[in-house]
Amino acid sequence: MKANDSKRKVLVTGGTGYIGSHACLSLHEAGFEPVLIDNLCNSSRRVLPRLQELSGQSFTFYEGDIRDRELLRSIFAAHQPWAVMHFAGLKAVGESVAEPERYHANNVEGTESLLQAMAEAGVQRLVFSSSATVYGDPDLVPIAESAPRRTTNPYGQNKLDIEHMLERLAAADERWRIACLRYFNPAGAHASGRLGEDPNGIPNNLMPYISQVAVGRRPQLDVFGDDYDTPDGTGVRDYIHVMDLVEGHVAALEHLQQANGFIPVNLGTGAGLSVLELRAAFAAASGQDIPYRIQPRRPGDIAASWADPSRAKALLGWQAKRNVRELCADAWRWQHNNPQGYDSE
Repeated sequence: MKANDSKRKVLVTGGTGYIGSHACLSLHEAGFEPVLIDNLCNSSRRVLPRLQELSGQSFTFYEGDIRDRELLRSIFAAHQPWAVMHFAGLKAVGESVAEPERYHANNVEGTESLLQAMAEAGVQRLVFSSSATVYGDPDLVPIAESAPRRTTNPYGQNKLDIEHMLERLAAADERWRIACLRYFNPAGAHASGRLGEDPNGIPNNLMPYISQVAVGRRPQLDVFGDDYDTPDGTGVRDYIHVMDLVEGHVAALEHLQQANGFIPVNLGTGAGLSVLELRAAFAAASGQDIPYRIQPRRPGDIAASWADPSRAKALLGWQAKRNVRELCADAWRWQHNNPQGYDSE
């Protein structure tokens, strides 16, 4: 049975964030009804009217933290969601190195709180936003799900700690159905230019940094390290369009209708781009110059990481469809139309 036969509710944690907001739109288009919770620590309430504009529907939103157990209980009681998509979490690698305790409290303890509330409510379907950081500095690329998991920074350790928690949960109780999506480097924006990535402060991810340079918000791109063992010396990553990514989440949610246990799946394109290659692609898509300077390597960064996405295709029937030109064009449309992000209004 397809989702749109039943209009099932899905609780989306971090629902006004970059990936969460795009996921809400994709869920709606697939016939689900998203219910959003977000503490707005790295997102904007202005996402909500834009979601309504694009979907023609007003989504239920709760401002709050997933560590607020009473709030979670009230949400589960009021909406009785069929499943949870869990995006809520702090996500900057450099910041996690500086503030490991804060990251553990927010990410790991927050997930524990969410899982307890789900168990109490009898909701045992979960799509979890994991990360390729659980693979650390890989022995081989492309990276398959069977690769060793070891991390190089506290953010990655948070994700790995949560994965272990989910594995134990699924092993202890066969009613749990958990899709653990390890994704690589989400980038881009909704093709409308109305939803996109709008980080607080200095961006930690490459694409919003490049696009803010292109729109004149920042003088130049800082490239952290040019002496890696890669073709041009800069780090190589697998950049996946955010809409491909969230469509992968919906495919995983559909898969949980017939599968149980802990199901790890990579979401990536299967190809790597260096920092300088992505910069050049964005300059071509935007028609803007992107000046840059080389800076020292950042703690916790690695040389190269890209996905083997074959399991996602075999298991979920999903693969990335959008290329780097579309990714850059959509990111530029968002930034050009919203030079100050959601504060442009």
